[in-house]
Amino acid sequence: MRAMVYRGPYKVRVEEKEMPRIEHPNDAIVRVTLAAICGSDLHLYHGLMPDTRVGHTFGHEFIGVVEQVGPSVQNLKVGDRVMVPFNIYCGSCFFCARGLFSNCHNVNPNATAVGGIYGYSHTTGGYDGGQSEFVRVPFADVGPALIPEWLEDEDALLCTDALATGYFGAQLADIAEGDTVAVFGAGPVGLYAARSAWLMGAGRVIVIDHLDYRLEKARTFAHAETINFAEHDDIVVEMKRTTGWIGADRVVDAVGAEADGNLTQHVTGAKLKLQGGSPVALNWAIDAVRKGGTVSVMGAYGPIFSAVKFGDAVNKGLTLRMNQCPVKRQWPRLFEHIRNGYIKPNEIVTHRIPLEHIAEGYHMFSAKLDGCIKPVIVPSAA
Repeated sequence: MRAMVYRGPYKVRVEEKEMPRIEHPNDAIVRVTLAAICGSDLHLYHGLMPDTRVGHTFGHEFIGVVEQVGPSVQNLKVGDRVMVPFNIYCGSCFFCARGLFSNCHNVNPNATAVGGIYGYSHTTGGYDGGQSEFVRVPFADVGPALIPEWLEDEDALLCTDALATGYFGAQLADIAEGDTVAVFGAGPVGLYAARSAWLMGAGRVIVIDHLDYRLEKARTFAHAETINFAEHDDIVVEMKRTTGWIGADRVVDAVGAEADGNLTQHVTGAKLKLQGGSPVALNWAIDAVRKGGTVSVMGAYGPIFSAVKFGDAVNKGLTLRMNQCPVKRQWPRLFEHIRNGYIKPNEIVTHRIPLEHIAEGYHMFSAKLDGCIKPVIVPSAA
């Protein structure tokens, strides 16, 4: 089969790989019909995440058609159209029993923290991802779900991570009616978090980024106020000024490990890998939220030390909430919002790229070329 393959930082290409096979009675093999490149894939592409091995196939956002099922699979059959959450989880361990699907204890040798994730380095289990023609789906009776007849394919694809994660980020922020919510980052997750904040009762939503085309999308898609942090000497002072010198009630960090805005932090975190990523956005969030407020962290960070302003968070009495999104928990409410017309997920899709051109897609997304916000990958499997 044809699949995207990692060959080192900034080097990906499409190669022939062995077809995935049933390795466990509860596995399924899915023929991928749509996949996507996620902003967190860029952390792998840039060589920022540890134990990203040459030959690995990325891609944790995908939908497809069931090609083969293991002998113990009961909920799926060959030919079913399925959407697959990015979490790989068993459904029965201590954590899964509590709805913490992203922290499953049975799918990742490194499961002291995160569980299993498709296509996201060996720190999350080493499973090949869906930027390919076919993918092995473990615990097929637990994770995948049939795509509802009324749900368009691209909308289903975006529910497998980006939309669910953005919604979860707004959920973790614990928004109360009338709250001022600030979102750092106008990528897909930030845009969805900002749009979701309105659904949870926000009275004001502000999105902060430094790319004008993404801020424009925040205004049209998320109906948010916007601030370009590159136009201000101190974005925290500007945030205080625009909130009556108090700060936002809730702040969502939807940036993560490669935040710009502070040269030293960016170089030590995103370039030299001396931290688990650049904590600029997270520190801005801690400084920009009001005392007693809540910071929700959706941005991806590496597992090593980061120079976070934890003392300031303590002294301000902040609540910090974070996790990888337990995707399937979000689907019933998201389906309701989509069906009722409150959100149309694929409105943020800007590019549709054949699998054979995925190297160009990564470069375009990484370099922020051609107004790229969300690229969808179309495999060529028959």
